Amino acid sequence: MGMTMTQKILAAHAGLTKVEAGQLINAKLDLVLGNDITTPVAVNEFKKAGFENVFDKDRIAIVLDHFVPNKDIKAAEQSKTCREFACAHCVSHFYDVGKMGIEHALLPEQGVVTAGDCIIGADSHTCTYGALGAFSTGVGSTDMAAGMATGMAWFKVPSAIKFHLTGKLPANCSGKDVILTIIGKIGVDGALYKSMEFVGEGVKTLSMDDRLCICNMAIEAGAKNGIFPVDEVTMAYVTGRSERQPVVYEADDDAEYEQAIDINLSEIVPVVACPHLPENTHPAKELHDIKIDQVVIGSCTNGRMEDMEATYHILKGKKIADGIRCIIIPGTMQIYKDCIEKGYITAFIDAGAVVSTPTCGPCLGGYMGILAAGERCLATTNRNFVGRMGHVDSEVYLASPHTAAASALTGYITEYKEV
Repeated sequence: MGMTMTQKILAAHAGLTKVEAGQLINAKLDLVLGNDITTPVAVNEFKKAGFENVFDKDRIAIVLDHFVPNKDIKAAEQSKTCREFACAHCVSHFYDVGKMGIEHALLPEQGVVTAGDCIIGADSHTCTYGALGAFSTGVGSTDMAAGMATGMAWFKVPSAIKFHLTGKLPANCSGKDVILTIIGKIGVDGALYKSMEFVGEGVKTLSMDDRLCICNMAIEAGAKNGIFPVDEVTMAYVTGRSERQPVVYEADDDAEYEQAIDINLSEIVPVVACPHLPENTHPAKELHDIKIDQVVIGSCTNGRMEDMEATYHILKGKKIADGIRCIIIPGTMQIYKDCIEKGYITAFIDAGAVVSTPTCGPCLGGYMGILAAGERCLATTNRNFVGRMGHVDSEVYLASPHTAAASALTGYITEYKEV
């Protein structure tokens, strides 16, 4: 049997001609990523193990994005640890206040990751970079420490599920609706330690922002990684941007998949994941009687330019409903700047929203939008677990930017319909 796309990347980085599902390998890394929450733990493990040098200062990225600008003394101390380590080891890709962004929006934008890479990150949503045709996955801080020192990581080669995409998304839907629909179909453990590989004619109709969103939430189905084939959309994105030469891997025609699932994009409808799991999905139109208190548009899932554009077109010239707190968070400083230049920020403020500098903030219940007991938030983030955004008696509903912006105008979960 042949190999899947993921297996081919892993085989190449392990120096092997072939790998099989379940095989343990040791692979070379193109990038090791950490943030302001996970890097301090990795730094402690790095020092505890007696490591003195990083394997390559240009292959490590440290992004301060969760509690930056620092929200309290603990956050400040964590950031200080990151700054001191980055300075001591001359880490090239260190992103602090003023030039940072939400890590999984920032690294593709800056060309730090590219097609064919093998990437680990001490953040579960590192699987985002599969949108570029890379193998990328989240690890613990101990693995991050070992990766920074050795440039290697061990993996169990995952089996794969093939998602065959056809058709084209309706205008009021996005990649968020695709991945929520899939998770609702297979469940939060439906792809446990498997590779979610997206193929088919429908792929070419998805933008890079759609693909990044879809791969970002592969972990919410339990997957080891998500990955898209490298096509014209991919090459248009990475050309002139990537700091390394992209390498294209293709699945063999006789690659083995545990399962094949057909998804007709033209049949996708706006959906919402209700508390308290991403698999608890329902069509947005069936939830119109659910009153909300807060809307968050942003995160590593949906803080990209297309998300800001969709939000702008829905909110411009309108007013957010009384009693609704609408928080909009562009994913990177470049996106923030582009929003300013296009007049989006003014429109957001005129509508009654607050706009933040890039941060993960409210997504993990950090800051910039914590919920009190009994409050409900409709968010474009990726998780809606109990207490995820604040009090254990609060509720988080997950949706696309289209649905979130439309709901901010009504104060209730609302399906957006183009007029």
